[in-house]
Amino acid sequence: MSAAAPETSERAQAPVSDEPATECLRIGDVARLVGTTPRTIRYYEEIGLIPEAPTRPSGGHRVYTQAEVERLAEVMRLKELLGVSLDELKTLLTAEEARAEVRAQLRRDDVDPRRRQQLLEEALGHIDRQLELVRHRSTELGKLERELSETRKRARRMLRELQTGTKPKPERTAGTRAPAR
Repeated sequence: MSAAAPETSERAQAPVSDEPATECLRIGDVARLVGTTPRTIRYYEEIGLIPEAPTRPSGGHRVYTQAEVERLAEVMRLKELLGVSLDELKTLLTAEEARAEVRAQLRRDDVDPRRRQQLLEEALGHIDRQLELVRHRSTELGKLERELSETRKRARRMLRELQTGTKPKPERTAGTRAPAR
């Protein structure tokens, strides 16, 4: 960037082309919009969770289109919602991209019925992989919920006993018997 034309914001214009002009965002703007850091965005690009920003104006700054920002926001949403590792998230997103490609092919009118069947079977495989990941997370969350509910019951019981002055009952675990009287 030259001293004669300082940039007044972190937004940069996309390179001139025959396409309609679209405003692109620099990495700092994108990070603020999706609630992360530029370092995280660069890392996600490096490991393939999001495509690397191809557009670099003369200043060499990474700039992102609205579609790329939306993709990053979806990655962040899924990561937070599912609490998955980056590898699991990558698997989930790869399956989603493959499903999108299958959908695009299925929308074509010239797809013969045998190919349509193959595409639908392929889509089912991708969906099954995604469901497996989501169900695993759901099972783990269910276990945690049950553990917390039991701990809450015990804490409430102990609090009630303290408030009423009754002697606490000894804890019993599965497989143990109450002491003989």
